[in-house]
Amino acid sequence: MNRIGWLNFFVDTIFAMILFWVFPFDFGYIWRLVVLYAFIQIMMGRYQDNILLIWEEIKKILISHFCFFVISILFFRITQIEELLYLILITLLLSFFSLVFSRYSHIWFRPIFKKNVLIIGMGHTAEKLHGTITHNRFALMDVRGFINVNDSSLLPHVYQQERIVESDNIFPLDTIEEVIQKEKITTVIMAIPQLLSGDIEILMELLRDNVKEIKVLPRTENLVTFDSRIDDFDGLLMISTAKSEISLFSCFMKRVVDILGGFVGCLMLIPLYWIVRHKNHKEGDFGPVLFKQTRIGKDGKEFTIYKFRTMVMNAEQKLEELMEKDPAIREEYLTNKKLKNDPRITRAGKFLREKSLDEFPQFINVLKGEMTLIGPRPYLPREIEDMGDFYYTIIRMKPGLTGMWQTHGRSDVDFKSRLELDDYYFRNYSLWLDVTLFIRTVKTIIGGSDETAR
Repeated sequence: MNRIGWLNFFVDTIFAMILFWVFPFDFGYIWRLVVLYAFIQIMMGRYQDNILLIWEEIKKILISHFCFFVISILFFRITQIEELLYLILITLLLSFFSLVFSRYSHIWFRPIFKKNVLIIGMGHTAEKLHGTITHNRFALMDVRGFINVNDSSLLPHVYQQERIVESDNIFPLDTIEEVIQKEKITTVIMAIPQLLSGDIEILMELLRDNVKEIKVLPRTENLVTFDSRIDDFDGLLMISTAKSEISLFSCFMKRVVDILGGFVGCLMLIPLYWIVRHKNHKEGDFGPVLFKQTRIGKDGKEFTIYKFRTMVMNAEQKLEELMEKDPAIREEYLTNKKLKNDPRITRAGKFLREKSLDEFPQFINVLKGEMTLIGPRPYLPREIEDMGDFYYTIIRMKPGLTGMWQTHGRSDVDFKSRLELDDYYFRNYSLWLDVTLFIRTVKTIIGGSDETAR
């Protein structure tokens, strides 16, 4: 356990002792239940240093507390219904307290427990890593500088397009040992995916005796996913990854959730429809409230999607006129398949888009089975050619009402990055990934924007 892990373990255990003492449990059982609780939390890896996102912490909290509840029933004598209800209540309270304290301990005690991080790299991967760390307080990482390997005698063949522009904390590779000492670096992350094994070994030699932790962001080319397994094959490192289809159980559970969510969404759609209609009429817009469009579904089959109309009438014709008049608009649309500041959007439409409410009618598609709550973006038929090989991966799932794109940048994400996010979703799919994306979507609707889990 790391230092903040010990703190969380101590506080969780004390709170468990208090709860079991307050509720009318036999004294002989209290200390055993507390020991069992502490043991299960440790065995489930609750207090380890490898949890970097709040979503993973939530997952471990739910699983560990569920295991505690089940084992408590199996191995301890529950003679009255009241004791069972007390145990259920205690488990829920412990889960809630563990989540809240775990999150806020990472915020309150950040200056004490944070790790000083040095990133080796200046390119796109280093830039993305820096952004993730900046918006992720749970990981307790504080980036103190970047190492520029360009023009280095140690790695003469490595060159990166420099995407990091903070000149105050960029250092050449030959000063890395001095930087580690000066900035009190504890963790170094190699964020140059194109490094060869020999390059990594050179860097390892520089770092082994100078820092506590070394992390590498490898170049996987989609060969390794989070579903991959690492095996020790008699001294050989073997990575197994064979995920090509979603299990029948996952498909079944996903459809059950879609039906329930689609039904509730359609009920909410009724009053929202009349509100949007009223706002449009106030602005003098008496056109249709809903907008229909052909999109690509599972296995490439086309279907009709429903959305709130957020643009003026004859939007496609006006787009052609705008692109003909302004070459910059034409280039932006052909590159990103959308306009960042689209002049065709109505005032009511702007609000709907900011709150991600324009997709609400797609609950109809979800209920019909043409879409799912969480999934890839529903692409237009004319975009197939631009999708390239990503097309064949993306159409293996139903398109989603929300997904990776909507929760990871939305309008700031270009077309190619959207494809990469949807490809990532398929290759790393799990029911838990759907849960995290759903929570992030709710945060986006409420807050108007999304940030990495804090």
